[in-house]
Amino acid sequence: MPERSSSHRLRIGRFCESNRIYLLTANTLHRVPVFKNHDLGRLVANQFQQAQADGLADTLAWVVMPDHFHWLVQLQKGTLGELMCQTKSLSTRAINKTTDRTGSLWQQGSHDRALRQEENLVQMARYVVANPLCAGLVQKLDDYPLWDAIWASR
Repeated sequence: MPERSSSHRLRIGRFCESNRIYLLTANTLHRVPVFKNHDLGRLVANQFQQAQADGLADTLAWVVMPDHFHWLVQLQKGTLGELMCQTKSLSTRAINKTTDRTGSLWQQGSHDRALRQEENLVQMARYVVANPLCAGLVQKLDDYPLWDAIWASR
């Protein structure tokens, strides 16, 4: 329960703006490495694509790690809370259906960071997609299937 109230206090006084760029992070419940199965990680990536198709956010870069994701977005409409709620809810449903599991997949809440105008956007995107390298999951980024960026030439 402390995680919930702590997470709630982090949101007090925060607001989100359309056309602002945010780095979003969400962790699996108990940091279980659900996405070691890359097929399940693809179901999360599908929700990033769906959010873009729905006009909620433009995806700039993303990576799905075994127990969390990072998603660099430009918010278009709605709030970050709505965007994350939809993404986490729909990915949970898809994964639960695929694996015949029930219950929560994600920790409550998420982390968001608004990028300041002077921050280098491409550098932040590189940070996002380099996560598998930094974690030692692969030797070359091209060997990790669960990432993309609008600047990637794959």
